[in-house]
Amino acid sequence: MAVAETQLYAKVSNKRRSKSTSALLESLLAKGFPAHIAQKALAATGQKTIEDAAKWLHSHCNDPSLDDPIPQEYALYLCPTGHLHNHLQEFWKESKRQCGKNRAHEIFPHITLCDFFTCEDQKVELLYDALKRVGDSFSQSFPPFVSLSLHSSASYLGFFVGDSHANILKDFALAFSSEASALADCHVKPCLKQLHLTLAHKFYPHHQKTLEQLAKCINPGETCQWVAALYSRDMRFVHYQTLRALFQYKPQNIDELMINTGDFIYVDPTQQSDVSEGWVIGTSHRTGCRGFLPENYTERANESDTWVKHREYVFVTASRLFTQTENEPNVKPNGGVCNPSMSRSVTNVLSLQNATLRRGVLVMRHGERVDQVFGKSWLQQCLTADGKYYRADLNFPSTLPKRKDSVKNFECDPPLSCCGIFQSKLIGEALLDQEVTVSYAYSSPALRCVQTAQHILQGLKLDQKVKIRVEPGLFEWTKWEASRVIPNFMTVTELAEASYKIDTSYRCNFPLSSLVPSESYEEYVSRSSAVIKQIITACPNKGKGVILIVGHGSSLASFTRPLIGLPARDSSDFAQAVRKIPSLGMCFCEEIKEENKWQMVNPPVKTLTHGANAAFNWRNGIVED
Repeated sequence: MAVAETQLYAKVSNKRRSKSTSALLESLLAKGFPAHIAQKALAATGQKTIEDAAKWLHSHCNDPSLDDPIPQEYALYLCPTGHLHNHLQEFWKESKRQCGKNRAHEIFPHITLCDFFTCEDQKVELLYDALKRVGDSFSQSFPPFVSLSLHSSASYLGFFVGDSHANILKDFALAFSSEASALADCHVKPCLKQLHLTLAHKFYPHHQKTLEQLAKCINPGETCQWVAALYSRDMRFVHYQTLRALFQYKPQNIDELMINTGDFIYVDPTQQSDVSEGWVIGTSHRTGCRGFLPENYTERANESDTWVKHREYVFVTASRLFTQTENEPNVKPNGGVCNPSMSRSVTNVLSLQNATLRRGVLVMRHGERVDQVFGKSWLQQCLTADGKYYRADLNFPSTLPKRKDSVKNFECDPPLSCCGIFQSKLIGEALLDQEVTVSYAYSSPALRCVQTAQHILQGLKLDQKVKIRVEPGLFEWTKWEASRVIPNFMTVTELAEASYKIDTSYRCNFPLSSLVPSESYEEYVSRSSAVIKQIITACPNKGKGVILIVGHGSSLASFTRPLIGLPARDSSDFAQAVRKIPSLGMCFCEEIKEENKWQMVNPPVKTLTHGANAAFNWRNGIVED
């Protein structure tokens, strides 16, 4: 048993136990569920309805931790509702779109009153009683509005609560702490330092100005009803990443995890190093079961998406009674509803920034390569005894391009599979549908990248107008080459003779001879930063033309981060991020010329997701037993 889990068991076993006599519990006991499991189900679902608890129990019937006495963790937050909440949600949305996700996006807008603490499942109802009692005692003294002032630093942006109102909130938190300790035997630590409502946290310093501009569009004096809400989370997965399933996945093997669309999965980043590429191992929030699942079936979710809201106390103030209107939206404190309208000031800021956008850079990984499907020995499957190529499977290319040296050099410089060709054309057609105009096309010297660029341009109907510039500096981190040597790529002349639309007049920034086998991470980062800057300089501004760069999985981070002013990732984090990038994964950067900077935005087209299709032998299982 892990040390952390042992400590949790010890914490629970030292507590006194009591029995709840709630109607919900009695109903579950009447259905034959053991008391401790029924109480666990009620705590996990917020003690709302019998249906919710019964559904949870059914889903967790195979949960190996069902009998474990590990309780939920609880926190008390003060959450805004009404117009202020709507504007805060709009800030969340726009700050994420313009500056990327920061730590604040993990949780909905709130002021922390009491940070997370544990409470035994059978005593959770007593927490509700404590919240109700303390809320009633403070209902008359709660301020008609909460004074908020904007504060900004290099890594934090948020509203600080004014001292006089903060003192009332601290007294409320302290009273809840005392009441919860007396009623539910909980150790609750109230927040007695500077109370604040965080807008952005742990962002890159060069985003501070943009975030401040958006924050100044929020009027903290907007109509607001404050709600003290009690939330819970599963304490076992506090330091895990939370993923959301985009598609259903049915296990093909016994160690794989069944997921439904919308499921949340907890993933420990420290346990992924030995997992096969394209897969993760995680625990389902819905079922409690653990197993492997395809990573491209998921997306990152927010930390608070799996939290459960138990009870809330609504502070109704005199000013609220006169300012509420019939048309005011019913807003959930957990951020579930967002007002579609934006304040005029925010709209003006966005319009100004959108008007200044100029060039775009679309960095893309190549399509599916043959060795990705058929393994490193794919060429051996396609050569006759006299060394001639033949198509051993319909996903192999119909022919291989001619090259002067040995055909065996394709082993280290593999072509696209037929599915990879189809993928590339499909992306090009999607870009054409979105009226994306590519003015320049660059490619790594790897054959798979040149082919991807060619078929994207064909899909765009630009293959006769835009020629491909082969740039050796775009090749991936050479340390990842299994052969420990630089592959023998086809020459520019050979590519042109094989009917690829190559710009033979282009003079590369990094000659092929300058690529160093097994280069260090620092050397790769330096090379990538230099080549992207040289490409930008070499491509004059042509209105809103896009520079297409087709490279490798490593290209997405190594070329876009220096462009938007971000430092290189740590090498281990870099490797972890690259392994998640699928075929034709892409990033898109746009230039804000007036500010002399670039920003990353959503790509012009969606990514392409598909499942595996294994080889099939009609004899097995059809004719033969």
